[in-house]
Amino acid sequence: MSGAQRCAGDLVLMPVFNEASSVAGVLDAVRRHYDGEILVVNDGSTDETTAVLAARDDVNVIAHPTNLGYGRALSEGVAVARCRGVARVVTMDCDGQHEPAHIPQFLKVLDEGWDIVSGSRYLPESRQLGEPPKSRPEVNASITAEINRVTGWELTDAFCGFKAYRLASLDGMRLDEPGYAMPLQLWAYAWRRELRVTEIPVERIYFEHDRSFGEDLDDPERRHAYYMQVWKSALEETEW
Repeated sequence: MSGAQRCAGDLVLMPVFNEASSVAGVLDAVRRHYDGEILVVNDGSTDETTAVLAARDDVNVIAHPTNLGYGRALSEGVAVARCRGVARVVTMDCDGQHEPAHIPQFLKVLDEGWDIVSGSRYLPESRQLGEPPKSRPEVNASITAEINRVTGWELTDAFCGFKAYRLASLDGMRLDEPGYAMPLQLWAYAWRRELRVTEIPVERIYFEHDRSFGEDLDDPERRHAYYMQVWKSALEETEW
């Protein structure tokens, strides 16, 4: 781990993979709204991301020698935060699709007694900037509906990476899915434990060259099947 070594009750956790074009600007924006600890998990970047991060003295960095996956980066960051005595974590991406101005709002809503505050790009107040690939909201809506069917919740966005957590509520959770389906394990545990979950509106920001899911998961049918497999397995593993 490198960079600033401050320890506070709150931490912003940011996984990053090959985002040299955006990471500096995103970190600068975060600093305009949040002056606490930032932990970046550099998940095996092969572009100039590593050099950009090394030039900063206001972030901590965990560096993976190879790409281990979005879920793995988040889980490891949460584990490190817990070891450092952090009480609350905000997770957000470094690709410019999450607006850092919401960070204080996430923390404020946690103070209202929630365990997990999840950003939603599909609430009525959520503004859209850019046009998403057609399959993205369709797959998200299908999986979100399945989660709501099982849990009785009224989620609108199962996959937004912009979230805030009370870390004590996550103690003992086995979040070991390395890929983009890791949030489905989180929702299964949260439901079994009867955690207090709410959503707040965030922007739907899409760029012309949107993120790839890797391997064959850019195919929406295969991605949907992968999500469902992880969700069903998580329900079985968390059943008491």
